[in-house]
Amino acid sequence: MTRVFAIPLLAACAAAQTIHWPQFRGPDGLGIAKSGAPVEFGPEKNLVWRTEIPTGHSSPVIAGDLMFLTGEEGGKKAPAERDKITTDGVLSTFAVNRQTGKIVWRKDVPRPRLEKYQPTNSAASPSAATDGRNIYVFFGDFGLISYTIDGKERWRKPLGPFNNVNGHGSSPIVANGKVILVCDQDTDSYLLALNKDTGEVAWKVERPEVTRSYVTPTVYRPAKGPAELIVPGAYLLTSYELETGRKLWWVRGQSWQPKSLPLVVNGMIYAHSWESSGEAETPLETPGFTEVCAQWDKDGDKRLSKAEFQDPKFARGFVNTDLNNDGFLSQPEWENFQARRSSRNSLVAVRVGGRGDVTNTHVAWSMQKFLPNVPSPLVYGGIIYLIKDGGVLTAADAATGKILKQGRLNGAIDTYYASPVAAGGHIYFLSQQGKAAVVKAGAEWEIVQVNDLGEEAFATPAVIDGRLYLRTRNALYCFGAAHQTR
Repeated sequence: MTRVFAIPLLAACAAAQTIHWPQFRGPDGLGIAKSGAPVEFGPEKNLVWRTEIPTGHSSPVIAGDLMFLTGEEGGKKAPAERDKITTDGVLSTFAVNRQTGKIVWRKDVPRPRLEKYQPTNSAASPSAATDGRNIYVFFGDFGLISYTIDGKERWRKPLGPFNNVNGHGSSPIVANGKVILVCDQDTDSYLLALNKDTGEVAWKVERPEVTRSYVTPTVYRPAKGPAELIVPGAYLLTSYELETGRKLWWVRGQSWQPKSLPLVVNGMIYAHSWESSGEAETPLETPGFTEVCAQWDKDGDKRLSKAEFQDPKFARGFVNTDLNNDGFLSQPEWENFQARRSSRNSLVAVRVGGRGDVTNTHVAWSMQKFLPNVPSPLVYGGIIYLIKDGGVLTAADAATGKILKQGRLNGAIDTYYASPVAAGGHIYFLSQQGKAAVVKAGAEWEIVQVNDLGEEAFATPAVIDGRLYLRTRNALYCFGAAHQTR
């Protein structure tokens, strides 16, 4: 049963609202606000309001005076019963009045399963999307759900369970009357488009060439030709026709398990992928499947059990290599392992307009170092900004990839999950420990202020109307100029 927390609604909720920040990272996923935002802020500085909310990593999306987020509560497992839910858990969608911070409505759905999650992930990591009248949310432990802007359920589409050891992180987007969701996983990856009004499948495209990813797609709308969905994936960056799902072009050479959102700016597509094994200067040599079977396949069944998999150089990778979790390594799984070990981290700038394999024809430049793990790049004022764990900030010319300046965000040397956003000539970087560095944008960027929220943070901020909205692990903050504070 769906539980509704009855809180007074805004009379105008049911009408279409101005869409200020419609999806993860705002309009077109670019992370660029139309207004400025406070530079100094914290629990005692420029605070408009603070609201306690359920735990979750989803970033705020905004339509009119309402802000939408997701959260999770309960649903724990007993240590000896990994697949059994021992307490009732719920997955929450809620609307917050962005002027007052009051929760306007909240809806919970039961959590029918508990998938595996990396400790730093959450069952409520994917951000909502809105078309101004309706809200669309996705939970890896449930599926897609649509609500009206005043909290009435419209439809639900159960999905999963998914085969992804780190939990889901892909957020839906709304485009051309469709809700688009990337469902990449270790087996049976696919790209899904649903009719946004009915929840019925408009099209579904299998992606057997890729494994796990945590990406959110981007739409490219050319002056001529069909609108395109730009979708990163393990080892490939791919474009699909938005209306039909037909594959249009692709770029090879990406790393395993990408996590960020691609950008489309001035006829160039920027996409990056990073994985710890992709840091090596040269690809790691991995023997072929025939060779390893000749050495280790003692029973001759053309697959490798964990007991047969004895080489210490590879043994630690058994879990990540046994993609279907059947306790054996097949030839396709070993070939994926080879691809993973030979792949390199990559940021590519791809010129639009190609068809087919455009790896050798449309890649304007690429970069293999100084790349983020999770945060998406930011292109602002002709410069691309990259925040790497350890607080290493790189600014490069977006047209050529030439590095302009690198340095550490002193005072915020930390791990980063939130993507940077730009507002009023400043760039905002939010670290895991809640250190919020504000940097003056430019080729010679400089740190203006480092603020400390004192709480863990994973979500990407939103900025509209001169206000900065930040989500920490257990709270939602609104910061404004001094004359706006309470």
